[in-house]
Amino acid sequence: MKNAVIIKSFPNGLSIFLDSELPFSQLLGEIAVKFSESANFFKDASMVLSFEGRVLSDQEERQIVDTISANSRLNIVCIMGKDEETDRSFVKALQKLSFHQEVMENAGQFYKGTLKDGQILETENSIIVLGDVYPGACIISSKDIVVLGGLYGQAYAGGNGEDGHFVVALEMSPEKLKIGDFKYKTSEKQSKWSIKPKIQPKIAFVNDARVKIEPITKELLNDLPF
Repeated sequence: MKNAVIIKSFPNGLSIFLDSELPFSQLLGEIAVKFSESANFFKDASMVLSFEGRVLSDQEERQIVDTISANSRLNIVCIMGKDEETDRSFVKALQKLSFHQEVMENAGQFYKGTLKDGQILETENSIIVLGDVYPGACIISSKDIVVLGGLYGQAYAGGNGEDGHFVVALEMSPEKLKIGDFKYKTSEKQSKWSIKPKIQPKIAFVNDARVKIEPITKELLNDLPF
């Protein structure tokens, strides 16, 4: 039982190795013990999770997340797929996208929580949202927007008129998106919003006088002007 649950860390995230044979109810108990014992170590850090060693259904993933939340103070941002290398480099990419952490501390801000229908968050600074932006909600920034969650509502970045601003999200399905004077035009109507357990980080930026949305890759980041 000692090796039923193994926790390994990577920058701003945790890989959780799960025993493939142990009954799921017992596995939840082991997870509860592990994270209860580690609660003081992790404190209230914001983390992404990756599950390995066992195939899990969406419901099982949610049960594990609930168990971790009940036995620690961790803020779980999202769940990653192990086979998506881009996911693991996403948090590292944020440092470059946000003009390094010290700049964000002095000129930007964080918002922890979910924006629901009818809520509007507006700032003159760059902003990192630790949560989701639901349909009907809106986030407005004079500079850059990073959503460590799903962007399903509206986002308006680059209101200061300068070039090189962007919007980043772990799940990019905005109702409306605008960067500076340029609007993103979707090819089809967005389907009803739903949370997906696996993520594909994307970035929206202006290129050739139009807004483009692309998956985040090392090659793309090297080619961007900011």
